[in-house]
Amino acid sequence: NVGDAVNIPIPAWVRDVGEADPDVYYTSPGGARNQEYLTIGVDDRPLFHGRTAIQLYADFMESFRENMADLLECGLIVDIEVGLGPAGELRYPSYPESQGWAFPGIGQFQCYDKYLEEDFRAAATDAGHPEWELPDDAGEYNDAPDDTRFFTADGAGATYLTEKGRFFLTWYSSKLIDHGDRILDEANRVFLGCTVKLAAKVSGIHWWYRHPSHAAELTAGYYNVDGRDGYRPIARMLARHDGAVLNFTCAEMRNSEQAEEAMSAPEELVQQVLSAGWREGTEVACENALPRYDRRAYNQMLKNARPNGVDLGGVPARRVAAVTYLRLTDELLAGSKYRAFKTFVRKMHADQ
Repeated sequence: NVGDAVNIPIPAWVRDVGEADPDVYYTSPGGARNQEYLTIGVDDRPLFHGRTAIQLYADFMESFRENMADLLECGLIVDIEVGLGPAGELRYPSYPESQGWAFPGIGQFQCYDKYLEEDFRAAATDAGHPEWELPDDAGEYNDAPDDTRFFTADGAGATYLTEKGRFFLTWYSSKLIDHGDRILDEANRVFLGCTVKLAAKVSGIHWWYRHPSHAAELTAGYYNVDGRDGYRPIARMLARHDGAVLNFTCAEMRNSEQAEEAMSAPEELVQQVLSAGWREGTEVACENALPRYDRRAYNQMLKNARPNGVDLGGVPARRVAAVTYLRLTDELLAGSKYRAFKTFVRKMHADQ
């Protein structure tokens, strides 16, 4: 992710499979492969020495449980955030800096490997439209929505509003949710009997939120447009897994801090996603997207953690279950910044 200093690649032996069959990776419309994560298209393909991608993920979790048994049994590990995509987030790798993306580009759909193309063709045929193909009018990584036919707000000709566009976006987003659902099924099976809560992270795609198309969210796999809440189906899926925690980012951001040309609205986005979790009966958690050490950011995180404020009569009905803070650095521990952080922590715990 943007600003991350750590890079943990997928194992070399999996990359060896990718050398022989590069379609195991997410692929852009121009054919660029992304090696951050295996494409959803191979979830059920036994391409990895006889195992499918889902089996690889399940085997990894079983190994984790076996090797961390003492920490699980003593209760030291209380939450397990299950990685569901690039950077551990339930999304497509639609905005890779390694391929030239820069903020606030809309990104690109990542479903042009042969396995997802085959899946889409089958779905379109079943829907009575064998002639439909994957989008070819959704622009480049650094385009604005109105540079493209697919996302434009200029008139009624935007592809995303057509029957074909709606079908594609439903398929694209549903594949992502189904992927998360299946991996969490495996996680529930593996960690059955452990006193841990499962969690999943959803990415905070706040740029172009105020554009009618929500283009950057759409390319990431979140079908969130006017009249269609793209986050409640995700929250509903998480709720099925014993209330797995929905962890969301950009909790520190304010609208006024964003570039006007990005049509960004992180405050409304955070409210929408956290509310989706609460409405579906699952716990929510949040974190800051970028390192911040100032009171303004801390106050915004406190506001999102308890949107209705402190309840003098007891625990507030709407509050986050946890907060992840980015990040522990020498800068944080220096002088006044550390004092401000301690005040923030005290306020966060003031009303459990």
